[in-house]
Amino acid sequence: MFNKRALSPTKVKTLNIDEKKKTVQVYLNPDEVSRAIGKGGHNIRLAGRLTGYEIDVYREGAEEDVELTEFKDEIDDWVIEEFKKVGLDTAKSVLELDADNLIKRTDLEEETVKDVLKILKEEFED
Repeated sequence: MFNKRALSPTKVKTLNIDEKKKTVQVYLNPDEVSRAIGKGGHNIRLAGRLTGYEIDVYREGAEEDVELTEFKDEIDDWVIEEFKKVGLDTAKSVLELDADNLIKRTDLEEETVKDVLKILKEEFED
């Protein structure tokens, strides 16, 4: 499939294609996600242009994780979209990085990043 080749050398686990909407959901091992996305989302945008599809990358086997969209009541949609642009679509994927790294990878200000981290950390506290 051309979509898999566009993401090479990443090893795609599962691929769900919606021909009508021209979207693809790509499921990867967690250690493959950053390679597929690329710095600043460059690789995934290029793959999308090559295929003509909007490509969404997901971590396969990310147990007990929560999609960022589940936080719409607390985090603005545009902030969630900034994280998604760089392949951070779940709470744990954001929490894996420190504030400085998140600021560098996104176009978000320090205060916004710290607010998001606080909200996400509260979700996983026991």
